[in-house]
Amino acid sequence: MRTLLILWALIASLSFAGPSFAAEAKPQGTVTYRPDVTFTLRTSIADGRLVYIGDAGAIKGKINPDLQVPENAVVQINVINGDGAIHDIAVPEFDVKSDQFMGPGSSTAVVFRANRNGVFEYLCTLPGHKAAGMFGKLIVGEPTESAESTALDIVQDPTAVGTPVGDRGPEHVTVDLVTTEVVGQLANGTTYKYWTFNDKVPGPFIRVREGDTVTINMENAAESAHIHSIDLHAVTGPGGGAAVTQAAPGQTKSFTFKALKPGLYVYHCATPMVAQHITNGMYGMILVEPEGGLPKVDREFYIMQGELYTAEKHGTMGHQEFSLEKLLDEKPEHLMFNGAMGALTDRYKLQAKVGETVRIFFGVGGPNLISSFHVIGEIFDRVYDQASLTSPPLKDVQTTLVAPGGATVVEFKLDVPGNYTLVDHALSRAEKGLAGTLVVTGDEDHSIFHSTEPIDHSSGH
Repeated sequence: MRTLLILWALIASLSFAGPSFAAEAKPQGTVTYRPDVTFTLRTSIADGRLVYIGDAGAIKGKINPDLQVPENAVVQINVINGDGAIHDIAVPEFDVKSDQFMGPGSSTAVVFRANRNGVFEYLCTLPGHKAAGMFGKLIVGEPTESAESTALDIVQDPTAVGTPVGDRGPEHVTVDLVTTEVVGQLANGTTYKYWTFNDKVPGPFIRVREGDTVTINMENAAESAHIHSIDLHAVTGPGGGAAVTQAAPGQTKSFTFKALKPGLYVYHCATPMVAQHITNGMYGMILVEPEGGLPKVDREFYIMQGELYTAEKHGTMGHQEFSLEKLLDEKPEHLMFNGAMGALTDRYKLQAKVGETVRIFFGVGGPNLISSFHVIGEIFDRVYDQASLTSPPLKDVQTTLVAPGGATVVEFKLDVPGNYTLVDHALSRAEKGLAGTLVVTGDEDHSIFHSTEPIDHSSGH
Protein backbone atom coordinates (compact mmCIF):
# COMPACT_ATOMS: atom_id res chain seq x y z
CA MET A 1 0.00 0.00 0.00
CA ARG A 2 2.88 2.33 0.84
CA THR A 3 4.44 1.70 -2.59
CA LEU A 4 1.14 2.53 -4.28
CA LEU A 5 0.79 5.79 -2.34
CA ILE A 6 4.33 6.79 -3.28
CA LEU A 7 3.61 5.98 -6.90
CA TRP A 8 0.50 8.15 -7.05
CA ALA A 9 2.28 10.92 -5.16
CA LEU A 10 4.96 10.83 -7.84
CA ILE A 11 2.36 11.14 -10.59
CA ALA A 12 0.60 13.99 -8.80
CA SER A 13 3.88 15.87 -8.35
CA LEU A 14 4.59 15.93 -12.07
CA SER A 15 3.72 19.40 -13.45
CA PHE A 16 2.48 18.20 -16.82
CA ALA A 17 -0.28 16.32 -18.51
CA GLY A 18 0.15 13.88 -21.35
CA PRO A 19 -2.49 12.77 -23.82
CA SER A 20 -4.68 9.75 -23.52
CA PHE A 21 -3.36 7.01 -25.75
CA ALA A 22 -5.46 8.13 -28.71
CA ALA A 23 -5.81 11.83 -27.89
CA GLU A 24 -3.93 14.95 -28.87
CA ALA A 25 -1.33 16.22 -26.42
CA LYS A 26 -2.62 18.58 -23.77
CA PRO A 27 -0.79 21.83 -23.06
CA GLN A 28 2.41 21.44 -21.07
CA GLY A 29 1.84 22.43 -17.46
CA THR A 30 -1.61 20.87 -17.06
CA VAL A 31 -1.74 18.55 -14.03
CA THR A 32 -2.84 14.93 -14.33
CA TYR A 33 -3.25 12.29 -11.62
CA ARG A 34 -3.35 9.32 -13.92
CA PRO A 35 -0.89 7.96 -16.49
CA ASP A 36 -1.90 8.21 -20.13
CA VAL A 37 -0.49 4.79 -21.02
CA THR A 38 0.00 1.79 -18.74
CA PHE A 39 1.85 -1.42 -19.59
CA THR A 40 2.14 -4.52 -17.43
CA LEU A 41 5.04 -6.91 -17.90
CA ARG A 42 5.93 -10.16 -16.15
CA THR A 43 9.46 -11.51 -15.73
CA SER A 44 9.91 -15.03 -17.02
CA ILE A 45 12.20 -17.55 -18.73
CA ALA A 46 11.45 -18.33 -22.38
CA ASP A 47 13.52 -20.27 -24.91
CA GLY A 48 16.34 -20.45 -22.39
CA ARG A 49 16.44 -16.66 -21.92
CA LEU A 50 15.48 -14.25 -19.16
CA VAL A 51 12.70 -12.06 -20.60
CA TYR A 52 9.85 -9.68 -19.96
CA ILE A 53 6.48 -10.95 -21.20
CA GLY A 54 3.45 -8.76 -21.81
CA ASP A 55 0.86 -9.53 -19.13
CA ALA A 56 -2.20 -7.64 -20.34
CA GLY A 57 -3.78 -5.86 -23.28
CA ALA A 58 -2.36 -5.83 -26.80
CA ILE A 59 1.09 -6.99 -25.63
CA LYS A 60 -0.21 -9.99 -23.65
CA GLY A 61 1.98 -13.03 -24.23
CA LYS A 62 4.57 -11.18 -26.32
CA ILE A 63 8.23 -11.61 -25.36
CA ASN A 64 10.08 -8.31 -24.77
CA PRO A 65 7.25 -6.45 -26.52
CA ASP A 66 7.67 -3.10 -28.23
CA LEU A 67 6.03 -0.47 -26.01
CA GLN A 68 4.59 2.24 -28.26
CA VAL A 69 3.42 5.54 -26.74
CA PRO A 70 2.54 9.03 -28.01
CA GLU A 71 5.14 11.71 -27.59
CA ASN A 72 4.69 13.70 -24.37
CA ALA A 73 2.61 10.94 -22.74
CA VAL A 74 2.79 10.01 -19.05
CA VAL A 75 3.85 6.35 -19.10
CA GLN A 76 3.53 3.79 -16.32
CA ILE A 77 5.27 0.40 -16.62
CA ASN A 78 4.26 -2.22 -14.06
CA VAL A 79 6.44 -5.32 -13.68
CA ILE A 80 5.35 -8.50 -11.88
CA ASN A 81 7.95 -11.06 -10.82
CA GLY A 82 7.06 -14.34 -12.50
CA ASP A 83 10.25 -16.31 -12.01
CA GLY A 84 11.25 -15.53 -8.42
CA ALA A 85 14.69 -14.08 -9.26
CA ILE A 86 15.79 -10.55 -8.41
CA HIS A 87 15.10 -7.99 -11.17
CA ASP A 88 14.45 -4.33 -11.88
CA ILE A 89 13.41 -2.27 -14.90
CA ALA A 90 15.03 0.84 -16.30
CA VAL A 91 14.66 3.23 -19.22
CA PRO A 92 18.09 4.89 -19.06
CA GLU A 93 17.49 7.63 -21.61
CA PHE A 94 14.61 8.96 -19.50
CA ASP A 95 16.58 8.56 -16.24
CA VAL A 96 14.09 5.95 -15.00
CA LYS A 97 15.03 2.99 -12.84
CA SER A 98 12.92 0.96 -10.43
CA ASP A 99 13.88 -0.59 -7.13
CA GLN A 100 15.00 -4.21 -7.25
CA PHE A 101 12.32 -6.78 -6.47
CA MET A 102 12.37 -10.53 -5.99
CA GLY A 103 10.10 -13.44 -5.13
CA PRO A 104 7.14 -14.77 -7.13
CA GLY A 105 4.32 -12.26 -7.29
CA SER A 106 6.33 -9.27 -6.10
CA SER A 107 6.10 -6.19 -8.30
CA THR A 108 7.36 -2.72 -9.03
CA ALA A 109 6.43 0.22 -11.25
CA VAL A 110 8.00 3.25 -12.90
CA VAL A 111 6.31 6.44 -14.11
CA PHE A 112 7.83 9.00 -16.44
CA ARG A 113 7.05 11.49 -19.18
CA ALA A 114 8.04 10.31 -22.67
CA ASN A 115 9.02 13.79 -23.82
CA ARG A 116 11.36 12.80 -26.66
CA ASN A 117 10.43 11.23 -29.95
CA GLY A 118 12.42 8.16 -30.98
CA VAL A 119 13.28 4.56 -30.16
CA PHE A 120 14.70 3.83 -26.71
CA GLU A 121 15.62 0.76 -24.68
CA TYR A 122 14.07 -0.68 -21.53
CA LEU A 123 16.03 -3.35 -19.68
CA CYS A 124 16.91 -5.10 -16.45
CA THR A 125 20.13 -3.54 -15.13
CA LEU A 126 21.27 -6.44 -12.93
CA PRO A 127 24.63 -7.81 -14.12
CA GLY A 128 24.12 -10.41 -16.81
CA HIS A 129 20.37 -9.96 -17.19
CA LYS A 130 20.44 -7.86 -20.35
CA ALA A 131 22.93 -10.28 -21.91
CA ALA A 132 20.55 -13.10 -20.95
CA GLY A 133 17.70 -11.43 -22.86
CA MET A 134 15.93 -8.90 -20.62
CA PHE A 135 15.55 -5.85 -22.87
CA GLY A 136 13.10 -4.38 -25.35
CA LYS A 137 12.15 -1.20 -27.20
CA LEU A 138 10.14 1.83 -26.10
CA ILE A 139 8.89 3.61 -29.21
CA VAL A 140 7.86 7.23 -28.58
CA GLY A 141 5.83 9.11 -31.18
CA GLU A 142 4.76 8.07 -34.63
CA PRO A 143 6.66 4.97 -35.71
CA THR A 144 9.23 5.68 -38.40
CA GLU A 145 11.09 3.30 -40.61
CA SER A 146 13.50 1.58 -38.26
CA ALA A 147 17.22 2.09 -38.71
CA GLU A 148 17.83 -1.59 -39.30
CA SER A 149 15.38 -1.75 -42.21
CA THR A 150 17.64 0.42 -44.40
CA ALA A 151 21.02 -0.41 -42.87
CA LEU A 152 23.14 -3.11 -44.49
CA ASP A 153 23.39 -6.54 -42.88
CA ILE A 154 27.17 -6.74 -42.44
CA VAL A 155 27.22 -9.92 -40.31
CA GLN A 156 29.43 -12.64 -41.75
CA ASP A 157 27.80 -16.08 -42.03
CA PRO A 158 29.88 -18.35 -39.75
CA THR A 159 29.35 -21.30 -42.10
CA ALA A 160 30.98 -19.45 -45.04
CA VAL A 161 34.28 -21.33 -44.76
CA GLY A 162 34.95 -22.14 -48.40
CA THR A 163 35.82 -25.54 -49.87
CA PRO A 164 38.49 -27.73 -48.21
CA VAL A 165 41.55 -28.21 -50.45
CA GLY A 166 41.60 -31.98 -49.97
CA ASP A 167 44.48 -33.72 -51.69
CA ARG A 168 44.77 -31.39 -54.68
CA GLY A 169 48.12 -30.05 -55.80
CA PRO A 170 49.27 -26.41 -55.82
CA GLU A 171 47.22 -24.05 -57.98
CA HIS A 172 46.99 -20.38 -58.94
CA VAL A 173 44.16 -18.85 -56.87
CA THR A 174 42.68 -15.40 -57.51
CA VAL A 175 40.91 -13.50 -54.73
CA ASP A 176 38.82 -10.41 -55.51
CA LEU A 177 38.10 -8.00 -52.66
CA VAL A 178 36.23 -4.68 -52.56
CA THR A 179 36.72 -2.26 -49.67
CA THR A 180 33.54 -0.37 -48.78
CA GLU A 181 32.27 2.17 -46.24
CA VAL A 182 28.65 1.39 -45.41
CA VAL A 183 26.03 2.11 -42.76
CA GLY A 184 25.36 -1.28 -41.19
CA GLN A 185 23.11 -2.64 -38.47
CA LEU A 186 24.95 -2.85 -35.16
CA ALA A 187 21.90 -3.90 -33.13
CA ASN A 188 18.13 -3.55 -33.35
CA GLY A 189 17.55 0.18 -33.78
CA THR A 190 21.28 0.91 -33.83
CA THR A 191 23.60 1.59 -36.76
CA TYR A 192 27.30 2.27 -37.34
CA LYS A 193 29.44 3.35 -40.32
CA TYR A 194 31.44 0.19 -40.97
CA TRP A 195 34.49 -0.10 -43.21
CA THR A 196 34.55 -3.58 -44.73
CA PHE A 197 35.98 -6.09 -47.14
CA ASN A 198 33.10 -7.18 -49.43
CA ASP A 199 30.39 -5.60 -47.24
CA LYS A 200 30.87 -8.13 -44.40
CA VAL A 201 32.56 -8.20 -40.99
CA PRO A 202 34.77 -10.09 -40.87
CA GLY A 203 35.72 -10.13 -44.54
CA PRO A 204 35.51 -13.31 -46.63
CA PHE A 205 37.23 -16.47 -45.42
CA ILE A 206 40.05 -17.10 -47.89
CA ARG A 207 41.02 -20.78 -48.20
CA VAL A 208 44.15 -21.89 -50.07
CA ARG A 209 46.80 -24.62 -49.96
CA GLU A 210 50.46 -24.56 -48.98
CA GLY A 211 52.35 -23.97 -52.22
CA ASP A 212 49.50 -22.14 -53.97
CA THR A 213 50.25 -18.96 -55.91
CA VAL A 214 47.68 -16.38 -54.80
CA THR A 215 46.75 -13.17 -56.61
CA ILE A 216 44.93 -10.52 -54.56
CA ASN A 217 42.91 -7.93 -56.47
CA MET A 218 41.75 -5.21 -54.07
CA GLU A 219 39.37 -2.54 -55.34
CA ASN A 220 38.55 0.48 -53.19
CA ALA A 221 34.94 1.43 -53.95
CA ALA A 222 34.53 4.80 -55.66
CA GLU A 223 32.09 5.87 -52.90
CA SER A 224 34.74 5.46 -50.20
CA ALA A 225 36.05 8.54 -48.42
CA HIS A 226 39.36 6.97 -47.35
CA ILE A 227 42.37 5.14 -48.74
CA HIS A 228 42.37 1.40 -47.91
CA SER A 229 44.80 -1.50 -48.23
CA ILE A 230 45.34 -5.10 -47.14
CA ASP A 231 47.98 -6.78 -45.00
CA LEU A 232 47.71 -10.58 -44.96
CA HIS A 233 49.73 -12.24 -42.21
CA ALA A 234 50.14 -15.25 -44.53
CA VAL A 235 52.22 -13.15 -46.96
CA THR A 236 56.00 -13.06 -47.00
CA GLY A 237 56.66 -9.61 -48.51
CA PRO A 238 56.62 -5.87 -47.72
CA GLY A 239 53.79 -5.01 -45.33
CA GLY A 240 52.11 -8.34 -46.01
CA GLY A 241 50.92 -6.70 -49.20
CA ALA A 242 50.04 -3.35 -47.66
CA ALA A 243 53.08 -1.65 -49.21
CA VAL A 244 51.62 -2.18 -52.70
CA THR A 245 47.86 -1.94 -52.08
CA GLN A 246 47.31 1.59 -50.75
CA ALA A 247 44.30 2.32 -52.98
CA ALA A 248 42.50 5.65 -53.24
CA PRO A 249 38.73 5.61 -53.81
CA GLY A 250 38.01 4.10 -57.21
CA GLN A 251 41.46 2.49 -57.56
CA THR A 252 42.32 -1.23 -57.78
CA LYS A 253 45.67 -2.60 -56.57
CA SER A 254 46.95 -6.14 -57.12
CA PHE A 255 49.85 -8.36 -56.10
CA THR A 256 50.77 -12.06 -56.14
CA PHE A 257 52.39 -14.14 -53.40
CA LYS A 258 53.34 -17.75 -52.74
CA ALA A 259 51.62 -19.38 -49.73
CA LEU A 260 54.75 -20.72 -48.05
CA LYS A 261 53.61 -21.67 -44.57
CA PRO A 262 50.45 -23.53 -43.54
CA GLY A 263 48.37 -21.94 -40.79
CA LEU A 264 45.35 -19.78 -40.05
CA TYR A 265 46.23 -16.11 -40.49
CA VAL A 266 44.52 -12.76 -39.92
CA TYR A 267 44.36 -10.12 -42.62
CA HIS A 268 43.40 -6.47 -42.13
CA CYS A 269 43.61 -2.99 -43.59
CA ALA A 270 46.98 -1.36 -42.90
CA THR A 271 46.31 2.26 -43.82
CA PRO A 272 46.93 4.87 -41.10
CA MET A 273 45.43 5.11 -38.63
CA VAL A 274 45.54 1.32 -38.78
CA ALA A 275 43.66 0.75 -35.51
CA GLN A 276 40.72 2.85 -36.75
CA HIS A 277 40.46 0.88 -40.00
CA ILE A 278 40.52 -2.40 -38.08
CA THR A 279 37.99 -1.46 -35.41
CA ASN A 280 35.61 -0.25 -38.12
CA GLY A 281 35.51 -3.79 -39.49
CA MET A 282 38.44 -4.24 -41.87
CA TYR A 283 39.70 -7.66 -40.84
CA GLY A 284 39.29 -11.30 -41.85
CA MET A 285 41.20 -14.59 -42.06
CA ILE A 286 43.06 -16.66 -44.63
CA LEU A 287 43.55 -20.39 -44.10
CA VAL A 288 46.60 -21.99 -45.69
CA GLU A 289 45.96 -25.72 -45.46
CA PRO A 290 48.93 -28.10 -45.35
CA GLU A 291 49.62 -30.56 -48.15
CA GLY A 292 46.83 -33.16 -48.05
CA GLY A 293 44.46 -30.75 -46.30
CA LEU A 294 43.06 -30.79 -42.78
CA PRO A 295 41.46 -33.90 -41.27
CA LYS A 296 37.77 -34.18 -42.13
CA VAL A 297 35.20 -32.98 -39.56
CA ASP A 298 31.41 -32.70 -39.65
CA ARG A 299 31.04 -28.93 -39.15
CA GLU A 300 33.32 -25.95 -39.64
CA PHE A 301 32.65 -22.40 -38.45
CA TYR A 302 34.33 -19.03 -39.05
CA ILE A 303 34.27 -16.65 -36.07
CA MET A 304 36.15 -13.44 -35.36
CA GLN A 305 36.06 -11.19 -32.32
CA GLY A 306 36.02 -7.41 -32.74
CA GLU A 307 35.64 -4.15 -30.83
CA LEU A 308 33.82 -0.90 -31.56
CA TYR A 309 34.69 2.40 -29.90
CA THR A 310 31.64 4.66 -30.04
CA ALA A 311 30.97 8.08 -28.57
CA GLU A 312 27.60 6.78 -27.37
CA LYS A 313 27.44 4.26 -24.52
CA HIS A 314 26.55 0.64 -25.15
CA GLY A 315 22.77 0.26 -25.31
CA THR A 316 22.11 3.71 -26.78
CA MET A 317 19.65 3.57 -29.66
CA GLY A 318 20.16 5.26 -33.03
CA HIS A 319 23.29 5.88 -35.07
CA GLN A 320 26.62 5.45 -33.26
CA GLU A 321 29.63 7.66 -33.99
CA PHE A 322 33.29 6.61 -33.78
CA SER A 323 35.28 7.86 -30.76
CA LEU A 324 39.02 8.33 -31.26
CA GLU A 325 39.46 9.08 -27.55
CA LYS A 326 37.99 5.73 -26.50
CA LEU A 327 40.03 3.90 -29.14
CA LEU A 328 43.27 5.40 -27.83
CA ASP A 329 42.21 4.61 -24.25
CA GLU A 330 41.35 1.04 -25.35
CA LYS A 331 37.85 1.27 -23.84
CA PRO A 332 35.37 -0.23 -26.33
CA GLU A 333 31.64 0.27 -25.88
CA HIS A 334 30.74 -2.78 -27.99
CA LEU A 335 32.38 -6.20 -28.35
CA MET A 336 31.02 -8.74 -30.78
CA PHE A 337 31.50 -11.88 -32.78
CA ASN A 338 31.15 -11.51 -36.57
CA GLY A 339 30.48 -7.81 -36.70
CA ALA A 340 27.32 -6.98 -34.75
CA MET A 341 25.37 -7.45 -31.53
CA GLY A 342 23.49 -10.76 -31.62
CA ALA A 343 25.33 -11.95 -34.74
CA LEU A 344 25.76 -15.47 -33.33
CA THR A 345 22.82 -15.49 -30.90
CA ASP A 346 20.01 -14.08 -33.05
CA ARG A 347 21.20 -13.75 -36.66
CA TYR A 348 23.21 -16.96 -37.04
CA LYS A 349 23.09 -19.55 -34.26
CA LEU A 350 25.62 -22.31 -34.88
CA GLN A 351 23.85 -25.62 -35.55
CA ALA A 352 25.20 -29.15 -35.02
CA LYS A 353 24.16 -32.64 -33.89
CA VAL A 354 25.17 -35.04 -31.15
CA GLY A 355 27.97 -37.28 -32.38
CA GLU A 356 29.41 -34.69 -34.77
CA THR A 357 32.85 -33.14 -34.54
CA VAL A 358 33.01 -29.35 -34.79
CA ARG A 359 35.97 -27.28 -35.94
CA ILE A 360 36.02 -23.53 -35.22
CA PHE A 361 38.39 -21.20 -37.03
CA PHE A 362 38.64 -18.41 -34.46
CA GLY A 363 40.51 -15.13 -34.76
CA VAL A 364 40.72 -11.72 -33.12
CA GLY A 365 40.47 -8.67 -35.35
CA GLY A 366 40.75 -6.46 -32.30
CA PRO A 367 42.48 -4.12 -32.61
CA ASN A 368 43.42 -4.18 -28.92
CA LEU A 369 41.97 -6.85 -26.63
CA ILE A 370 43.20 -10.40 -26.04
CA SER A 371 40.46 -13.04 -26.13
CA SER A 372 40.09 -15.96 -23.73
CA PHE A 373 37.99 -18.12 -26.02
CA HIS A 374 35.74 -20.64 -24.26
CA VAL A 375 32.60 -22.66 -25.00
CA ILE A 376 30.50 -23.04 -21.86
CA GLY A 377 29.73 -26.72 -21.28
CA GLU A 378 32.35 -28.12 -23.64
CA ILE A 379 36.05 -29.08 -23.57
CA PHE A 380 38.22 -28.63 -26.65
CA ASP A 381 39.52 -32.04 -27.72
CA ARG A 382 42.22 -30.39 -29.82
CA VAL A 383 43.57 -26.84 -29.92
CA TYR A 384 45.98 -25.79 -32.66
CA ASP A 385 47.66 -23.23 -30.46
CA GLN A 386 48.31 -19.87 -32.14
CA ALA A 387 46.87 -21.52 -35.28
CA SER A 388 50.00 -23.57 -35.93
CA LEU A 389 48.83 -26.48 -38.11
CA THR A 390 52.22 -28.23 -38.17
CA SER A 391 52.73 -28.42 -34.39
CA PRO A 392 51.07 -31.22 -32.35
CA PRO A 393 47.70 -29.90 -31.12
CA LEU A 394 47.06 -29.38 -27.43
CA LYS A 395 44.47 -31.77 -25.99
CA ASP A 396 41.68 -31.39 -23.42
CA VAL A 397 41.74 -27.59 -23.16
CA GLN A 398 39.10 -25.48 -21.39
CA THR A 399 40.01 -21.95 -22.54
CA THR A 400 42.56 -20.72 -25.06
CA LEU A 401 44.20 -17.32 -25.40
CA VAL A 402 44.13 -15.54 -28.75
CA ALA A 403 46.06 -12.31 -29.27
CA PRO A 404 44.85 -9.35 -31.34
CA GLY A 405 45.79 -10.17 -34.91
CA GLY A 406 46.08 -13.83 -33.92
CA ALA A 407 44.06 -16.97 -34.42
CA THR A 408 43.43 -20.51 -33.25
CA VAL A 409 41.70 -23.65 -34.46
CA VAL A 410 39.69 -25.72 -31.97
CA GLU A 411 37.95 -29.07 -32.45
CA PHE A 412 35.56 -30.99 -30.20
CA LYS A 413 33.04 -33.80 -30.43
CA LEU A 414 29.47 -33.16 -29.30
CA ASP A 415 28.12 -35.67 -26.77
CA VAL A 416 25.11 -33.96 -25.15
CA PRO A 417 22.26 -31.98 -26.75
CA GLY A 418 21.54 -28.43 -25.59
CA ASN A 419 22.53 -24.81 -26.09
CA TYR A 420 26.22 -24.00 -25.60
CA THR A 421 27.39 -20.41 -25.19
CA LEU A 422 30.54 -19.10 -26.88
CA VAL A 423 32.29 -16.40 -24.86
CA ASP A 424 35.45 -14.53 -24.16
CA HIS A 425 36.02 -15.66 -20.57
CA ALA A 426 36.75 -12.07 -19.60
CA LEU A 427 33.05 -12.37 -18.88
CA SER A 428 32.15 -8.75 -18.23
CA ARG A 429 32.53 -8.39 -21.99
CA ALA A 430 29.36 -10.42 -22.44
CA GLU A 431 27.51 -7.39 -21.05
CA LYS A 432 28.70 -5.46 -24.11
CA GLY A 433 27.53 -8.07 -26.60
CA LEU A 434 30.26 -10.72 -26.76
CA ALA A 435 28.38 -14.03 -26.87
CA GLY A 436 27.36 -16.70 -29.36
CA THR A 437 25.17 -19.82 -29.29
CA LEU A 438 25.85 -23.35 -30.48
CA VAL A 439 22.61 -25.34 -30.69
CA VAL A 440 23.17 -29.10 -30.48
CA THR A 441 20.29 -31.47 -31.24
CA GLY A 442 20.07 -35.23 -30.82
CA ASP A 443 19.57 -37.97 -28.27
CA GLU A 444 20.56 -37.56 -24.65
CA ASP A 445 23.24 -39.71 -23.07
CA HIS A 446 22.42 -39.96 -19.37
CA SER A 447 25.74 -41.65 -18.67
CA ILE A 448 27.44 -38.33 -19.51
CA PHE A 449 24.91 -35.79 -18.24
CA HIS A 450 21.63 -36.28 -16.43
CA SER A 451 19.39 -34.20 -14.18
CA THR A 452 15.79 -34.31 -13.03
CA GLU A 453 15.79 -30.50 -13.05
CA PRO A 454 14.67 -28.59 -16.16
CA ILE A 455 17.55 -27.11 -18.13
CA ASP A 456 17.93 -23.33 -17.94
CA HIS A 457 19.85 -22.51 -21.12
CA SER A 458 20.44 -18.93 -19.98
CA SER A 459 22.70 -20.04 -17.13
CA GLY A 460 26.43 -20.57 -17.25
CA HIS A 461 29.60 -19.44 -15.62
